[in-house]
Amino acid sequence: MAGHTENEITIAAPVDLVWDMTNDLERWPQLFSEYSACEVLSRDGDTVTFRLTMHPDENGKVWSWVSERVTDREKLVVRARRIEPGPFEYMNILWEYEETADGTRMRWTQDFAMKPDAPVDDAGMTGIINRNSPVQMALIRDRIEQAAGERRTTPVSSA
Repeated sequence: MAGHTENEITIAAPVDLVWDMTNDLERWPQLFSEYSACEVLSRDGDTVTFRLTMHPDENGKVWSWVSERVTDREKLVVRARRIEPGPFEYMNILWEYEETADGTRMRWTQDFAMKPDAPVDDAGMTGIINRNSPVQMALIRDRIEQAAGERRTTPVSSA
């Protein structure tokens, strides 16, 4: 049995801003509360390989791994996977963006399986992801909506 989660949020901001901010990997430590660092290792067209490092957990352990993201701006889709899976046998994440009357709907679908010796099983990780994703999505929403508000209130200077 594998793990599967689906979480979504609507952000009151244009899809271009949501796309740009959520795909600016170097700024992820300012967008997400769980990451202490994001190091881009390589870029090849629409494919980015990067290392994510989390803040220490309650036991002081720092988790870090390498992932790959492939963006498709035309379809408003990002496919990501862990290259260094750590406690996962595999971890794949689909990011989908959709323009709505209320702004931009952002959806994360995660498919994964935990290794037998991982600290939690598939059901345990499903619970962790389903508790954490809404928290991270709300932070992202708030930060993007703040940026959108700042853009609306910044006067355009004439040159």
